[in-house]
Amino acid sequence: MRFSSVFIFKLSLLLAVPFWFSCSNNSIENKKEDFIKDTLITYSEHIAPILYKNCITCHRPGEAGPFNLLTYNDAVKAANKIKFVTETRYMPPWPADPNYTHFIGERTLSDKEISLIKKWVSQGKQRGDSTKTPVLPLFYEGSFFGKPDMVIKLQEAILLKGTGTDHFLTVKLPYTIERDTFVRYFEFVPNKRKFVHHVNGHLIGYNDARKFNHFKGSSVLPDVRSNFKEQFSKMNLNYTDKLQPEFPLLTPNTVYYLPGFSPPVYPDDIGGYTLKKNGAVLLANVHYGPTNKDLYDSSYINVFFSPFSPKRPIKELQLGTFGIAPIVPALVIKPEQIQTFHTQWQTPEDISLLSVNPHMHLIGKKMWAFAIKPNGDTLRIIKINNWDFRWQYYYTFKKIQKIPAGSTIHVYATYDNTSKNPNNPYHPPREISEGEGNESMQTTEEMLQFIFTYLPYQQGDENISLEKK
Repeated sequence: MRFSSVFIFKLSLLLAVPFWFSCSNNSIENKKEDFIKDTLITYSEHIAPILYKNCITCHRPGEAGPFNLLTYNDAVKAANKIKFVTETRYMPPWPADPNYTHFIGERTLSDKEISLIKKWVSQGKQRGDSTKTPVLPLFYEGSFFGKPDMVIKLQEAILLKGTGTDHFLTVKLPYTIERDTFVRYFEFVPNKRKFVHHVNGHLIGYNDARKFNHFKGSSVLPDVRSNFKEQFSKMNLNYTDKLQPEFPLLTPNTVYYLPGFSPPVYPDDIGGYTLKKNGAVLLANVHYGPTNKDLYDSSYINVFFSPFSPKRPIKELQLGTFGIAPIVPALVIKPEQIQTFHTQWQTPEDISLLSVNPHMHLIGKKMWAFAIKPNGDTLRIIKINNWDFRWQYYYTFKKIQKIPAGSTIHVYATYDNTSKNPNNPYHPPREISEGEGNESMQTTEEMLQFIFTYLPYQQGDENISLEKK
């Protein structure tokens, strides 16, 4: 068989493309390596920008980081630790796989950034020209967002007895302000950060034409799964005029906290709450991990006002434990087993997905969520390849994700109940399940929850950016 010279020329070009593309990629990578190899890496020009972007939100006074990283001297003292935790990708903490889905506030380092840190340490941790150091971001102590418009404090510090067991409490934080207003978001600030496992709170607002005395009564009681009316009466949350309704309006799921959590902040016309002149935040379930000595907790709530009334209130659902969809098979993890469980839910209407919050406990290993649309297309939601109990974010999409009616959301969760798992609370391993009631919230028990916030879909939602302007 013979070929024309034109065909052979075209074929030679086609065969050359992969080779040229590979060489180009290698050339780009080599230039990056040459830059790092031939350049004096300094704190001011190369390292400070990395730390400011990815680390100092937590590594500052009063926050979760065990040491500060605000200055050159801070960085020098911790240089070897920084090198190790970034090389191993232990830090910065971002459990979600960035190759699967992108979210607002991702904290991931590129290979080049990791190489810069490594080279900076090996070159003697040079400071460089201090005039090239970026301006240090301004922080407000006790908040990720700045100075709050109001702080709601506990009526009394909460005593955690050193029994070595988990504590589950209901906590009332009453308040009064000059007039009704609007709130953009609430920020729960843990005082005993290592022991606060989770918080789920509601907003209570009173009708000023009725009689009430919400500052009286108990402010801290053991959490219950029944007799809510009796519990609320002990806290004096009811109206005192013997009229109906007996209890004030309650807006659910307005205050939330998990380790590593900060409230999602949406555009002005999405979310928000009405804050009555007189009211309370009811932390219906505060879970403290076990302590072996008596401790007092003085956590508080930052409140950020909004000039706008809520236009599109946010809705929330959860699949799995305590949720609207069962776990299959039942969440019972056998000893010395690695097992995967599944839950799914079909959307009855078009929804606009905003944020997701996967939740497991200590032996969680992986979680993967996606939606299958009616046309068979797959919408990637989130994949966590290495679950870390200490970092449980509310992941907010960069743009609203439309999920059409009839789509099925699938969630798969894998647990490692083997003796090889250093996070296993039992040695030797024993059967672990979700139990019932508060038992399923014990740190040593397990949960499979996939919580998500959404809006009823409106035309054009999929084009709305959720990033701060």
